[in-house]
Parts: sequence; structure tokens; C-alpha cells
Amino acid sequence: MKTILVTVALFVVVFSDGTAQQPKSAVKIARVKYNGGGDWYNDPSGEVNLLKFVKQNTNINVDPVYEFVDLASDNLFIYPVIFITGHGNVNFTDAEVRRLRAYLQNGGFLYIDDDYGLDGAIRHEMKKVFPDQNFVELPFSHGIYSAHFKFPGGLPKIHEHDMKTPQGFGLFNNGRMCVYYTFETNPSDGWADPDVHSDPPDKRELSLKIGTNILVWALSH
Repeated sequence: MKTILVTVALFVVVFSDGTAQQPKSAVKIARVKYNGGGDWYNDPSGEVNLLKFVKQNTNINVDPVYEFVDLASDNLFIYPVIFITGHGNVNFTDAEVRRLRAYLQNGGFLYIDDDYGLDGAIRHEMKKVFPDQNFVELPFSHGIYSAHFKFPGGLPKIHEHDMKTPQGFGLFNNGRMCVYYTFETNPSDGWADPDVHSDPPDKRELSLKIGTNILVWALSH
């Protein structure tokens, strides 16, 4: 198995008193705690298993733990990658919209996975963050599909929702994709412990591989 070397940009939070908070060197993925009633907290084993897989298959320094972050918290800026998933409604306050926009414009990366029923709300809320953009579907030739493992046909189908083709969408800041959104596939369910969704081993492996690609892409662009 090949390894990949990724240079990770450091996020520094500068507070009003001039002090700065440096993140730990090991990469963590923070689950976004959002309002609106959606189950932002579901499948907490997902990120842990993904980061363990990344540790085994790359040389990225990761810390396989489950952590969550509030968009209003200063801690947001210590995570290079944050993650939103769930079923149902999402609602960002005006303050959260401003913070998320600042995070993304300053090098942060957001991965969103529709766990089913999230699509309408997330499109509405992300329009608040980038009013001049709509989600753009990525071609199969996009680098995220070959960042580490090869997916020449684009996203793998992990979970069946509405008999639709998997799609991957992006939002951009100054040409950099800072938000990646997966729809009608649900890779993050495949990251969860095997007994949670009873996914077959091949589906779980595909989900962990595409998750690795997402993290590699986020950290290297």
C-alpha cells in the first residue's frame, strides 16, 4: 500500500487580547453540532474508524477520537476539517454563518454527508454562507476521486436511499474547494462500527477509502 505525505496548514486562533491558541499536530475531524433538530450526533464511531483507517493506510499524523464543535466556539479554528451529517433540519444563526464563512475563507474545510433528509436544509443554510454560489457537481476527473485511492467512476454507492445516482458537490473560495457535499451515497454510515448498519465488508472498505480521499484532499489543498 502506498503512503502519502501531506503538509497540513496550522490553524491559529487569535483572541481579542492578542493571545493565540495552537492546535495539536495530530489531525482530528470535528463533528459540527448544529441547531434545527437534525441528529448531528449520529454514528459517533464513524470519524474514529475513518481516522484509524487513514493512520493504517497513509502517513498522516491523526488522532482517532470523536470530538464535536459548536460553530460559535473559538475551538472551530483549530480543526482543519469539520464534518456535518444527520437526518432532517439544520439551522445556522447569523453569527454561526459569519464564523463558518470566516473558517472556510481562512483555509478550513467542511465535509457534508447527507444521511438522508438533510439535502433541502443544508442547501438552504450553505446559501447563507456563500450567497453568490450554488453547489457545483464535480466531474469524475476531479482530484478528490484520485487523491489516494482511485475512483474513476466517482463516488461509490454505500447506502440506497431513493434509487438515485451518487453525486458529489463543491463550494469554492478563490478557486479552492472548501466544502464537499455527498448526496445519495452516505459514505459516513459505512465508517461506523460494523454492527451499526450491517454493511458488507466491501461497502465499508469503499466508504473508508473515499473518506480517506476526502481527508487527503482537504489537507493538501
